[in-house]
Amino acid sequence: MSKRVRVGAEAELPEGSQTEVQVDGVGVLVVRHGGAFYALRNNCTHQNYPLLGGEVSLGRITCEKHGAKFELATGKAKTLPAVKPVRIYGTVVEGGDVYVLPL
Repeated sequence: MSKRVRVGAEAELPEGSQTEVQVDGVGVLVVRHGGAFYALRNNCTHQNYPLLGGEVSLGRITCEKHGAKFELATGKAKTLPAVKPVRIYGTVVEGGDVYVLPL
């Protein structure tokens, strides 16, 4: 298991930003929404499509391929066609930098 992964400086990640980083060889999407940072696997559980670039609203991200929505905080699938949750990761802000924590 790797150490935490730096996403970037908090000041360079504005509200609404989406950034992908690699954690142990897995693409992880970091979203800033409502002033908080959320990290989830950059992969829709319906058909293996990236979530990066999906619309974020009301604490959820929408997969652009078929419209499945996932809660940012829990990874839970909230609408069909997805039924399985997306894996989530922890985030921390230290010294003005944002990090994703490995599982």
